[in-house]
Amino acid sequence: MNPSLPRRTPSELNVDATGVLAFLDGMEKADGVEPHSIMLLRGGAVIAEGWWDPYTAERARLLYSLSKSFTSTAAGFAVDEGLIDLDDTVISYFPELDGEVTDARARSILVRHALAMAGGHHEDTMERALAIDPTNLVRGFLMTPLESDPGTVFAYNQPSTYTVAAIVQRVTGKRPSEYLRSRLFDPLGVGDVGWLQDDSGREQGYSGMFADTDAIARLGQLYLQRGIWNGKQILSTSWIDQATTVKVATSAQDDPDWSKGYGFQFWMARHGYRGDGAYGQFCVVLPEYDVVLALTGQSMDMQKVLDLAWEHLLPAFSGDETSATDASADAALRQRLATASLPPLTNAQAIPPLDSRSYAAAAGNDHPSLNRIDMDTAVNGSPWSLTLVDGDDRLGIFPGIGTWGVAGVTAASAGWIASGDATSSAGRLAADVIFLETPHRLHLVLDASTSTFTAKWATHPLGFMPLRAMKVPETARAV
Repeated sequence: MNPSLPRRTPSELNVDATGVLAFLDGMEKADGVEPHSIMLLRGGAVIAEGWWDPYTAERARLLYSLSKSFTSTAAGFAVDEGLIDLDDTVISYFPELDGEVTDARARSILVRHALAMAGGHHEDTMERALAIDPTNLVRGFLMTPLESDPGTVFAYNQPSTYTVAAIVQRVTGKRPSEYLRSRLFDPLGVGDVGWLQDDSGREQGYSGMFADTDAIARLGQLYLQRGIWNGKQILSTSWIDQATTVKVATSAQDDPDWSKGYGFQFWMARHGYRGDGAYGQFCVVLPEYDVVLALTGQSMDMQKVLDLAWEHLLPAFSGDETSATDASADAALRQRLATASLPPLTNAQAIPPLDSRSYAAAAGNDHPSLNRIDMDTAVNGSPWSLTLVDGDDRLGIFPGIGTWGVAGVTAASAGWIASGDATSSAGRLAADVIFLETPHRLHLVLDASTSTFTAKWATHPLGFMPLRAMKVPETARAV
């Protein structure tokens, strides 16, 4: 493993720390934006880093579609090694499907088209592909009718990326995460990662990767350095250039930083290029400024995050050698990030004595398999533990009062919603549960008067996941 990335102060690399502070202010104040971590690099050195408590640096977390950029990188290594040809047809890698895929346009989809989300479909094919074949997504993808010729139109299409990952697995004999271990993760010094698999043993490719913020930053830095790491060319400049330049127009996208074109599983933007994932997982590369920005979060408004970056960070990067030398601003930024936190639930009312009991699910819960919560008040009559009964699974959480109580992969905080007499139990207990290896938070409200509870996700996990799956998959921890 490589040592830690070098650390420098912003002013040492001519960055105005007040601009970074303004970016943090903007994210924390913006509606629909919740930051969880940041690593900001210039010249290959970390100049700002922080994790909003209870999130911490060492935890891997679900990257959602930022996984696509790692899938692309795996394909890049396979191209460099002569195992994949971008101008081969996709069907040529799955000869067992040759007799079934008879549509001429489907047979003409090239690997480069799949990498660029330009297979000829006009919208995501996931539902249609699964309806055709719920056990083989590649077959479903290739048998889903095309609306246009391959290479002519963009559609954000999850089975397209899944197929690229399946090609990598087919030609290498390894799952993408295994293939990347000796080629990417070990040379860059990336620790444990995980990747969700389907029932066929294939990794999702389009999503499902778990990695820490440092891994995101290192991937961006490798691309910024055009495939060179520690003086060695580990990924070809040819691949970097192809992956990070426009392969298909995306002008129909509504948001300005999604309308500048798509490469090979990387978005072009008003500034630089990036990989990104749902709810604010970002790997932003700004070659003009020699900068990489790695972010994680639970943000519904991802365009707002980029708007704030362009507004506050770009001017901070634009100073000369004399305009960004404020050591006090450096210190203020360092202190701000060292103490960053997500506010726990707070309430001035003391939680009244509550009894141990079970709460049944009320109608309309966001997580329908969560059918019961058992409360154990063994410590001084206050909530000591809650057991979430999710189908046949049980997940114990230990809410803090005015703080976050961390247990395993969750952090929880509780507060009292008074109802009438503050000394009565005829009120409601609110508890927020953060799943620390994902972006997600579950809002619980337990009503003592009815012995029922409601459960609402702050942001919905994409695709149904049992609560026990809201973490790095066990089978992948050793990859």
